[in-house]
Amino acid sequence: MSKIAPLSGFPELLPAQRTVEREVVASLSHTFELHGFANIETRVVEPIERLAKGGEVDKEIYVLQRIAAEPDAKAELGLHFDLTVPFARYVLEHAGHLEFPFRRFQVQPAWRGERPQEGRYRQFTQADVDIVGRDELPFHHDVEVMSVMVDALGRLPIPPVSFQFNNRRLIQGFYRGLGIDDVTDAIRVIDKLDKLPAEEVAKLLVERVGTTPEQAQRCLELATIRVADSSFVERVRALGVTDELLDQGLDELAAVVEGCRAVAGDRVSVEANLRIARGLDYYTGTVVEIFMEGYERLKSVGGGGRYDALASDGRTTYPGVGVSFGVSRTLIPLIADEVLSGSRPVPSAVLVALNTEDDRAVSTAVAAALRSRDIACEVAPAPARFGKQIRFAERRGIPFVWFVQPDGSHQVKDIRSGEQVDADPATWTPPAADLRPTITSTATSNKETLK
Repeated sequence: MSKIAPLSGFPELLPAQRTVEREVVASLSHTFELHGFANIETRVVEPIERLAKGGEVDKEIYVLQRIAAEPDAKAELGLHFDLTVPFARYVLEHAGHLEFPFRRFQVQPAWRGERPQEGRYRQFTQADVDIVGRDELPFHHDVEVMSVMVDALGRLPIPPVSFQFNNRRLIQGFYRGLGIDDVTDAIRVIDKLDKLPAEEVAKLLVERVGTTPEQAQRCLELATIRVADSSFVERVRALGVTDELLDQGLDELAAVVEGCRAVAGDRVSVEANLRIARGLDYYTGTVVEIFMEGYERLKSVGGGGRYDALASDGRTTYPGVGVSFGVSRTLIPLIADEVLSGSRPVPSAVLVALNTEDDRAVSTAVAAALRSRDIACEVAPAPARFGKQIRFAERRGIPFVWFVQPDGSHQVKDIRSGEQVDADPATWTPPAADLRPTITSTATSNKETLK
C-alpha cells in the first residue's frame, strides 16, 4: 500500500494539539456568552449566486457537486468562504424569529481554494461575533462589539495582540474635505504604503487619482498617524481639513479607541492607525485589524468593522458591526512553533489498573464511580504487570493510576511524583489543574487553564 500524503491546505491536528484548539474555542465561546451573545451554526453550503462577487464566480470558491450528476450539469452550491455571507442569508431567512438587535457568535470552518501557506489554509476555523439591527443600529454597538473581542482575546494564552482601528467616515470626510473626487481609488493607492515607499505612493496619487502634489502630501500625513489614545483627533485637525463626515468619523474612532482601552488588559494593546483600510468598499464606519506580536508575517489574525447594509430584502435593511478572529490562522503557527501545546493527548485523568481479567468488573465499577463525579478515566486494556500499566499511563499522559488492593481497599498513585495514597472512589478528586487537559503556553508565565 502506498504511503498516504497529506492534503495541502487541509491541516489536521494530533490529539494534544486538538486540545489547544478546543480549549481556545471554549474560552472564546464562554466570553461571548458572558456578553450575552447567542451561538448559531449555519449550513456549510450556499447558492453559488450568493457566494459570487458581482455576479462572477470567484476562483477561491469550492463548488459542491454530485459525482453522479450529468456531465454538463452546472454547479449550484458552494462551500462558504467566510461566516459573513451565510450570516447575512441567515438574518434574512429567519428575521421573523429573531429579536433585534440580534447578538450572535459563530465558530465554524470555512473553505477557500487559495494557495496554501503559513496562516492561510483551504480549510480553516473562524470565530465571529456580530450585532445586527433592523433598519438602524446605534453607534454604541460598535464600541461594545470591539470591546467584546478585546476581552475574548485578552483571556487567551497567545502572544500579545494589537487592535488597530480606523474609521471609514474619517477617511472619506478627510479626502472629501481635500477636494479629492475619487475617494475609493485614493484609498486603494494609500493602502499600498505597506509595499511601496511614500514617494511612490504620492506619485500614484497624482498620476492615477488626479490629486495635486499638496493633496497627496496631506493624504500621506493622515496615513502616518498612529497613536495609542484619542490624541489623533488634534493631529488630524492640525492638518487643516474640515468636513462634517470627518468630524463624525473622528468622534466615532475616539469613542472606540477609548472604550476598548478601558477593557484591554496587559496582553492587548489598542491603537488608532489611520492607515488601516480593510475593504472600505464594504465597511461604512469603524474598521479594525488585529495583529499578533512576533507573528507580523501572518499579517492580520482578525478584523472587522461596521457595515450599514449587511443584508436587505428590499423593504428592510439590516445594519451590523462585527469582528472575526482567525482561530486556525493564529493557532496552527503557534502550535508548530511549540508556543502552545496541550498538557496531555487524552481527557483521562485516571487509569484504573487491572489486577486480573476476572477483576475487570471491579475496576469498571471504580471508573463508573469516578465518572459519576465528572472525573474522566479509563480502565487499563489488559492485566499486565503494574509497572507496564503505569508506563502505559505515562505514554498517554494520564497523571494518576488507581489500584484496587486484594483486601478491597483503594489507592491512587501520582505517577509524576511517585506519591501513592489511600483513596475512596466516592470522594477522591484530582487537583483542579489535572482534572482536564489544559494549554501550556510559552507566551505566558504559567500553564493556562481556560474557562
